[in-house]
Amino acid sequence: MINTLKYLESIRNSHLQDIKIRTGGLPEGDPQNVKKHVLVCAGTGCTSSDSLNLFRELETHIKKTKLSHQVKIIKTGCSGFCKMGPIINVHPGNVFYCLVEQEDVQEIVEKHLKAGTVVDRLLYRDKQTGERVKQKSDIHFFQAQNRVVLRNCGLINPEDIAEYIAVDGYFALADVLLNRTPEDVINSIEASGLRGRGGGGFPVGKKWSIAAAADGAKKYVVCNADEGDPGAFMDRSILEGDPHSVIEAMTIAGYCIGAQQGYIYVRAEYPIAVDRLEKAVDQARAHGLLGPNILGSGFDFDLDLRLGAGAFVCGEETALLRSAAGLRGEPGPRPPYPAQCGLWGMPTLLNNVETFANIPLILRYGPEWYSSIGTQGSKGTKVFSLAGKVNNTGLIEVPMGTTLRTIVFDIGGGIPRGGKFKAVQTGGPSGGCIPAELLDTPIDYESLKEKGSMMGSGGLIVMDETDCMVDIARFYLHFSQDESCGQCTPCRVGTKRMLEILERITKGKGQMEDLETLEELGSEIKDASLCGLGMTAPNPVLSTLHYFRDEYIAHIKDKKCPAGVCRALLDYTIDEEKCVSCGLCAKACVADAIKGEQKGRPYFIDRQKCLKCGSCEARCPKGAIYAS
Repeated sequence: MINTLKYLESIRNSHLQDIKIRTGGLPEGDPQNVKKHVLVCAGTGCTSSDSLNLFRELETHIKKTKLSHQVKIIKTGCSGFCKMGPIINVHPGNVFYCLVEQEDVQEIVEKHLKAGTVVDRLLYRDKQTGERVKQKSDIHFFQAQNRVVLRNCGLINPEDIAEYIAVDGYFALADVLLNRTPEDVINSIEASGLRGRGGGGFPVGKKWSIAAAADGAKKYVVCNADEGDPGAFMDRSILEGDPHSVIEAMTIAGYCIGAQQGYIYVRAEYPIAVDRLEKAVDQARAHGLLGPNILGSGFDFDLDLRLGAGAFVCGEETALLRSAAGLRGEPGPRPPYPAQCGLWGMPTLLNNVETFANIPLILRYGPEWYSSIGTQGSKGTKVFSLAGKVNNTGLIEVPMGTTLRTIVFDIGGGIPRGGKFKAVQTGGPSGGCIPAELLDTPIDYESLKEKGSMMGSGGLIVMDETDCMVDIARFYLHFSQDESCGQCTPCRVGTKRMLEILERITKGKGQMEDLETLEELGSEIKDASLCGLGMTAPNPVLSTLHYFRDEYIAHIKDKKCPAGVCRALLDYTIDEEKCVSCGLCAKACVADAIKGEQKGRPYFIDRQKCLKCGSCEARCPKGAIYAS
């Protein structure tokens, strides 16, 4: 099928009314009885909270009340406010219902969809004022962001290509294939200042230029969707909510570098993303936007998926390409770089999901528009998954240069239960922990690197005073050591020795000279490892040693964990005044370390027998047992 620009325009025009209903774009004077749109979040977060059952329940009740001709129900991707899921958005009016349960569906249908009355109790409650907020656009969590890459997530049906076309999807591709040369497109991307969003921040236009100039009988375009950082879900959400943006960008990339085949390497653990990608690729082929002679331009390009088995090291580009080719996912030396010698030895352009998702917008609105967002050295916006000890967990997008304070306390709403902020981990296992005194650090590539961390793919994990920074370093190093491919000695052996030292320290068996050893080992591993996983694995340890050295010293000298996390350093005590001699703690103790010698007298703990498992503390109904 040969698609044409007029064909695209006809699809856009036929679905434009739907998009206007959802964006408040209907002109004044339009009839008030336009079809209502009910958008149900069907991203991983909300589906895990049963949003698909809500969808089915809505279908049932709408059919029962004979509203099917007046109401349209749409599954969308993640809207971002994951803490408030399941989420339902009703248009016109942009009414935002959150924490919706199946029992609430009938009320929404009867009151809102049938009678036109908003269900106040399901609206978002502002944490500052305590008032209910009716419209999504009035919720501060969304107001404080700049949703560029996430523009369609939560707005369109990701399983319907027509809805993507209705928001100008594939028109950048049409313009490129019909009106522009590869050199012109690459120059626009270079002028935009876009840098790779996978972690390293390499200039995207330069990478595309190198791949375009490389000689090869074949060339390939590959999307890295192997997002493996703990707590990171940015790329997954883009693929679940807006898969066609990535397909469009990869097709443009193929045209620019002279490739006719592309691959999306995506984690098999992302079943919703995989399913929607497969549907999107099939739909693009059916509409002539993938395959031979796209838009009658004479350009051929097709896409296939490659499923990863979940190895963190396969996020590294050379390991990913080996895995995509059916080989063991092990990193290789660089140079040569993939842009010159990649998949099956051929020049390969490799970018991650978020990087590709920026491309259609840059080409549609121009490099000047894009470069006006962000900082001098870091242009555009960045998507982050905000997790940990923060009130508003979810998916956010902010301009580069936004401070950590703005993200944690403005968008994130601060620490739960009035807790004290301690640190934020950026960049996942490859990043570092930034302390409270550096909260005004702007988020850009250079600033984070200067503070001993990195941008990474975009995970932000917030920590409070109940987190032990030594244990945090141990956790991340354990993750990196476990995920090491074992190919090079610095990473395979060096991270293991560092982990052994950290485990000794958390058990109260560390020595002061261990701190110097950790720093020496960390420096050597960074310099001598084969790939990025090994080079960055020591970062969490080195950054916590730099900013939280006093906690390491407390573990070593005082044999105390200030946060009360490291169990080997805790002593459990029974408060005699609170103890009611119920004996539940003794029953919970597998070591038989808790005794009550006389009936009615407080129980006590034999410290020689105590395993410090915490079972007694958890079982005590009066809070009489505490750790110190």
